[in-house]
Amino acid sequence: MVLPGSASLLDCIDKRLLVILRDGRNLTGILRSYDQFANLVFQDTIERIYAGDCYGDIPRGVFLVRGENVVLLGEIDGDREDAMPIREAPIEDVLSMQRTALDARQATLAIEAKALHAKGFCTDHDKNDMY
Repeated sequence: MVLPGSASLLDCIDKRLLVILRDGRNLTGILRSYDQFANLVFQDTIERIYAGDCYGDIPRGVFLVRGENVVLLGEIDGDREDAMPIREAPIEDVLSMQRTALDARQATLAIEAKALHAKGFCTDHDKNDMY
């Protein structure tokens, strides 16, 4: 039997779940409670940050997630998680790698925007941009 709306979360209580938020954060934790708006309460929550083939975990404890911020919610299969081809690294190293990748991406975007502007396209946040 399939339950409508947030009632379908009833089977997920007391299980370790992965939730991906609108801002891109990945959280794992034990679902303890929810309400009719799909607001979620997690216990032993961990924020996992990925960079390349590494990841780092930041413990967050009890975490309340507003339902409208949930993009994806699913149960974690422990066997598959252990078999993933990524390795754990100290969070400082992962954050540094993530910052380096972000800086490289922003530099690439700046070069692309400059090339497009040279061909007559408007750049974002330009003073002549009418949007």
